[in-house]
Amino acid sequence: MNRIALDLMGGDRAPEEIKAGAFMYLDELRKKPKDVKLLVVGLPDALKSFEQYSDFVELIEAQDYLPMDVKPTDALRRRESSMYIASTLVKEKRADAIVSAGNTGALLSCATLVVGRIKGIDRPALAVPVPTVKDFTVLIDAGANAEVKPEWLLQFAIMGIEYAKILGKSSPKVGLLNVGSEENKGTEREKQAYALLKEHLKETFYGNVEGNDINLGTVDVVVTDGFSGNIAMKTMEGVAKLISNTIKQEAKKSIDGLIGALIFARTLKKLKKKLDPRTYGGSFFLGVDGVVVKAHGNSDRLAIYNALKVATNGVDQGIIEKMKEAMNRIQE
Repeated sequence: MNRIALDLMGGDRAPEEIKAGAFMYLDELRKKPKDVKLLVVGLPDALKSFEQYSDFVELIEAQDYLPMDVKPTDALRRRESSMYIASTLVKEKRADAIVSAGNTGALLSCATLVVGRIKGIDRPALAVPVPTVKDFTVLIDAGANAEVKPEWLLQFAIMGIEYAKILGKSSPKVGLLNVGSEENKGTEREKQAYALLKEHLKETFYGNVEGNDINLGTVDVVVTDGFSGNIAMKTMEGVAKLISNTIKQEAKKSIDGLIGALIFARTLKKLKKKLDPRTYGGSFFLGVDGVVVKAHGNSDRLAIYNALKVATNGVDQGIIEKMKEAMNRIQE
């Protein structure tokens, strides 16, 4: 049985939207039963209403929760919080995965120091499948580590390759995000990382890629630090909103604009869905010895529903075992 721990108190819209997303997921389990149990961790009042799903739920009371502005170090001290307790469930193998929309730094601290890292991984990284003109590209790190070492970027690449394979890429190519495609571009860190990736990944390493290559799908995995990766992600989200709003405004200005919008309505709807962060729901913290899914801090019920599906799929596909095997191969 897959056991998914849900931090009911994490996120800007907690607990109500988190609860609503859990209900959507549980309603689906009722219609299409799977061997899954949801371990819901939250304050006593927030746990009410789950009784109707008793066959699929275990309720676990917490006495505290972490606000969105909590310091990562404080997350480790507040052991009665819903996030800490949910992380402990994974560490103790009472749960296979955790889903939280709480503070990213706090969840990273709990993932790293409570759940624990896979042997050979210095820092877990946030991996996000980004839509491209072809299909998708895995961006790693998308926000966990603002400052990185060259050897960490190699570890990110190895994890990104395995994740891309799980998502359907047969022979993923890896690119290092940089300010130019030439080998001598970037800071000393990028130059050292380039040499490491070239040495260890050989033909799997494509070389340097630039920001526009992410959505063009030039490579299957784009490796970078969390600072640059997070900026890239937020920029893409902003551009998606710009495109959507521009089309709506132009449609209102003229008959031609309205007709054009109506003609392409179906296409635009698909584009909006593809670029909507809620549709992918959550991202994996790769490198942790358990499935840890970070949902967007502003997640609504749809995003939480999809994040729970992401966690379930990660457990079903044995993502942790595959990461361990990949690290063992590199170490050997």
